[in-house]
Amino acid sequence: MLDINDFSQKQIIVFNPTRGDKISYRNDNMIVTDGDGNVKYQITCYRIFAVIVVGDCTFTTGIIRRAKKFGFSVVFMTYSFRYYAKLNAGLEGNSYLHEKQYRYTGTDIAKVLIFNKIKNQYSVLKNIRKKDEYTSEGIELLKNYMSRMLDDDISERNDIMAIEGNAARVYFQRLFVNSGWTGRKPRIKFDYINSLLDIGYTLLFNFIDSILQVYDFDVYKGVLHTCFYQRKSLVCDIMEPFRPIIDWQVRKGINLQQFKKEDFIIIKDQYQLEYKKTSEYVAVFMQEILKYKQDIFLYIRSYYRAFMKEKSIKDYPIFDVVCGIVDVNSAEQGI
Repeated sequence: MLDINDFSQKQIIVFNPTRGDKISYRNDNMIVTDGDGNVKYQITCYRIFAVIVVGDCTFTTGIIRRAKKFGFSVVFMTYSFRYYAKLNAGLEGNSYLHEKQYRYTGTDIAKVLIFNKIKNQYSVLKNIRKKDEYTSEGIELLKNYMSRMLDDDISERNDIMAIEGNAARVYFQRLFVNSGWTGRKPRIKFDYINSLLDIGYTLLFNFIDSILQVYDFDVYKGVLHTCFYQRKSLVCDIMEPFRPIIDWQVRKGINLQQFKKEDFIIIKDQYQLEYKKTSEYVAVFMQEILKYKQDIFLYIRSYYRAFMKEKSIKDYPIFDVVCGIVDVNSAEQGI
C-alpha cells in the first residue's frame, strides 16, 4: 500500500489537450504528443499519482496498462469541467473494509466531519485581516454552530445537515460580502463565483477520490451523504473539511484579479469559463490544493486506520486549514 514517503514524490498531472494531442507511453514514460508527433510533455510513470484530462484527446491502451501497473488514476472531464469517466488503479478486494462500511449506520463520524468543516470556515473568517462588525458577528455565529455540533442531542442526519446549512449561509455571506454574493447553488453556475467554486471543488473531489481508491473504500457508501444512484457519497463526505481551501482561494483569486468575471461566457444562463483560460485557472487551484497534498493524504490514512479499528470518535483526524496540519483528539478540545 502507498505510504507517505512514496506519496510525497508523486505528481498530479492536469492536461488541457489541443486538437490532435495524444497520450501514450514509451519506456515506462507517459508521453504527450501533438498532431505532428512532436513531444509536448514527458514524465516517468513511477512519479505519477493521477492524471486529469480536461478536454478531448487520443488515449492509447498502452497507457491504460501502465496506469494499472504503476497504480495511478486517470480522470476525464469535459472542457466545462464536467466529470464523465475515471480509470481507478488503487487497491482492490478490500472486502473487510467494505463489510465495515456497509455495517456502519451511526452519525458520530458525520458529526466530526461537519464539525471540522465549520471549524475551518471559522478559521477562514478569522483569517480575514480587516474584519468589520458583520464579519465578527459571523465568526461568533460559527463558533456557536461548532459548539452545537458537539452536543449529544445532535444525533440525526437531518439535524447535522441543518446546522451545516445554517453555518454555510453565515460563512459565504461574509466571505464574499464584497463580491455581490447572492447564494450558493451547486452546479447551476448562475454567477461566476459559483462557477469558480464548482471548478475548484471538482478538482479537489477527484484528488480525494484518487486517495480513497488507494485503500479501496467503496466511495459510493457515505457516512453523511446518503446513497444515491452514481453519487460518490463518501468522497462528498471526506471533502467537507477541505472545502474551505477552495473557498479561500476563490476569495484570494478575485481580490488579486487572478479570477475575473469577464473570463466567463454565459451559455444557457450558466457561467462557463472560456476554454483558453482553463489551464490558467486550473493551475491556480491545483497549486493551492497541492500545498495541502500530504495533509490530505495523512488525513485519509488516519481516517482509514480509525475506521478499520473501530476507534473512538476522539481518535478520528481533524484538519486545520490555516496551519495545514492533521491532528487527532481535537474535536473534544473544540474551539
